[in-house]
Amino acid sequence: MCSGKIYIYTLYMVGVVGLEVHAQIQSTSKLFSGSHVRFLAPPNSLVSHFDASLPGTLPVLNRRCVEAAVLTGLALNCTINRKSLFDRKHYFYADMPAGYQITQQRVPIAVNGMLVYSHFEGRRRNQVVTKSVKIKQIQLEQDSGKSLHDDEQSQTLIDLNRAGVGLMELVMEPEMCCGEEAAAAVRELQLILQALGTCQANMAEGQLRVDANVSVHRPGEPLGVRTEVKNINSVRHLAKAIDYEIQRQMEVLQSAGKVLNETRAFDSKSGNTIPMRDKEGLQDYRFMPEPNLPPLFVYESKASVPAGVDPAQVVVIDRLSAQLPELPSVKRTRLVETYGILQEHSFTLVNEDGLMDYFENVVQTTKAEPRKVIGWVIKELMGNLNSQNLKVSQSPISPCALAELINLAESGHISSSTAKQVFQEMWKAPEKTVGQIVKEQDLWMINDKEELQKICRRIVDSHPEEVQIIRRGNKKVLNKLMGEVQRETKGRTDPVQVRAILEKMVS
Repeated sequence: MCSGKIYIYTLYMVGVVGLEVHAQIQSTSKLFSGSHVRFLAPPNSLVSHFDASLPGTLPVLNRRCVEAAVLTGLALNCTINRKSLFDRKHYFYADMPAGYQITQQRVPIAVNGMLVYSHFEGRRRNQVVTKSVKIKQIQLEQDSGKSLHDDEQSQTLIDLNRAGVGLMELVMEPEMCCGEEAAAAVRELQLILQALGTCQANMAEGQLRVDANVSVHRPGEPLGVRTEVKNINSVRHLAKAIDYEIQRQMEVLQSAGKVLNETRAFDSKSGNTIPMRDKEGLQDYRFMPEPNLPPLFVYESKASVPAGVDPAQVVVIDRLSAQLPELPSVKRTRLVETYGILQEHSFTLVNEDGLMDYFENVVQTTKAEPRKVIGWVIKELMGNLNSQNLKVSQSPISPCALAELINLAESGHISSSTAKQVFQEMWKAPEKTVGQIVKEQDLWMINDKEELQKICRRIVDSHPEEVQIIRRGNKKVLNKLMGEVQRETKGRTDPVQVRAILEKMVS
């Protein structure tokens, strides 16, 4: 629970967290120019005259960016404004040549949405707690360039490749109470954006950046003075930054200090937030209507498009609604209802890119119950992938190969322990089939009853002390003899069959 994260003054104060998420729109070109969008391109190689703010250049709105914002708004249950407006937000950064950003401060494209998210609680972290946070608005705006600071040369280099790239800013109301909730909300948003194809949401590449507005107060009293922790680029850092900032503010107030309305940064090495500057107010930005862009209209349906306007050239909400894919929450519900798996396993399947498809492909190919397949996928497959820092798409074992292995174990041709051994061999040598590995290493199950009895007789005869202990009533020692049989046969025997033979021999 959130209260468990704040250690000193939780009886007196609680944290309040709101988020501003900047999602880079997945588009081949920028929001108002034809410049390409590409990560790791040579510096200043993707800059048009408009991006560089040369005199006489004018913005031309990218329809793909508008459609992405509408699609995102629909997925988050927002009201789509049929008419929205663009504004200039003035601030003078070296990586913003125009001296202002084109955004949507007055009338954004989408408002009044809701994000439903879940996180885990309990000693074993397997209790799913579902919550929601209101989305105040989604607005279209330009990204800035990047300032690269060279301390050795005491200079700052400017790369304008990112300047003008389309962003969606999603503003979440201050309804969360700790880092864990905020991290869970952002992770769910990532999955939704990726499912929609509106943002790749790779935080390491700056495609999703989060500003956290944090304050503390005593329940029943007005909200406290907030600080803004800027540009957090990982879900893990987000949780740590928020929890640290809540704790810091509580300690400041407890010592009769004053929390300042300021912008702070998160230092991932120390785990602390550090002050950057005083927080700007609306007056500092000097918002004004963007004179070079008319109002943005979107239409409910093809029938509502004005006469003389080509419906193919405008944004139609009904058309985008029909394109909505299966969203993460729907996928989880379907997985639980269809396959009877645990709810926490549905989160693992959906949260890991490509894992749900892998699981379903195995289930469709194997005769085993889905609950058995989930064990293989989560324990064996994900265990190996995580240990080598690989993605599901990089797995050397295909769904068909895993299904073949599971089928062999289910049919009794190999034991479950042998199947795990074969899995590791398949991982090392993916060019070999399951059958080849089992044959080469002679791992087939020993089903010949006479051979089993000979093996069990040898074990019983070589452990006279254990046999006497069993005969005196200590049946637990039988497990040791079973282990010896398993060792001699390299796990190629049925434990139920072996136990029955041993019990008869020592009785």
